[in-house]
Amino acid sequence: MNWRRIIIVAFDCLIGVYLLLAMTAFNEPDERYDICKDVHITVEQDFSEGFLSDQDVSSLLRHSGVRLISQSMRMINTRQVEEVLQGNDLIDKAECYKANDGVVCVKVRQRVPVIRVISDNGDDYYVDNNGEVIQHNNYTCNLLVATGHISKKYASKVLAPIAIKIRMDKFWKNQIVQLNVLHDGSVEIVPRVGEHVAYVGYPTGIEKKLERLRKFYRYGLNEAGWNKYSRISVEFDNQIICKRIKK
Repeated sequence: MNWRRIIIVAFDCLIGVYLLLAMTAFNEPDERYDICKDVHITVEQDFSEGFLSDQDVSSLLRHSGVRLISQSMRMINTRQVEEVLQGNDLIDKAECYKANDGVVCVKVRQRVPVIRVISDNGDDYYVDNNGEVIQHNNYTCNLLVATGHISKKYASKVLAPIAIKIRMDKFWKNQIVQLNVLHDGSVEIVPRVGEHVAYVGYPTGIEKKLERLRKFYRYGLNEAGWNKYSRISVEFDNQIICKRIKK
């Protein structure tokens, strides 16, 4: 056996391993000597305005005892940050990770409220775009309001989908300010412009009813006047029933 050759090969292998480890160590920053210099918070916005801003998320972390700025990057527990945020009723999902140069990134997807419900039984809450109830809180945003005889099941299964359709339509988003639910489950629309109430009956085929009402607004009220009727019904197909305002 050529011992000299074996020793040379082994020595070369050791040098190669050392160089590989050294390069890896230099390329990876040592978190023990890095501190958090900045926190980048991003709140995802969907089709609707939500409750939370970047400052609100920062405040939630601070009030929960989570300190990031000036803390050692190695000691920052990203999983803890995520769990703290996801424990809040207004947050659907949170992601936290460490970036380069002492920056911690926090991304939040919030629950998007689409309607506020003020029921005649005293309940006051929001419903989000997934049909889930958000209890009333100190946050406010410009939302469609539903009043009347409303159970949480009705709000989740019936009103939330209607509210989403309204918010996705620029005209109806600006025109409809309130939905009023009667004891039989039928719905009245309170518009922003006009002295009337629009009755849609039980909210099935709501898109067709709203389109029929839209056409009546365009070709009827624009000619006759927006304050001529006190009640406009589009409950039944192929007809619109109007009640004049008594003078």
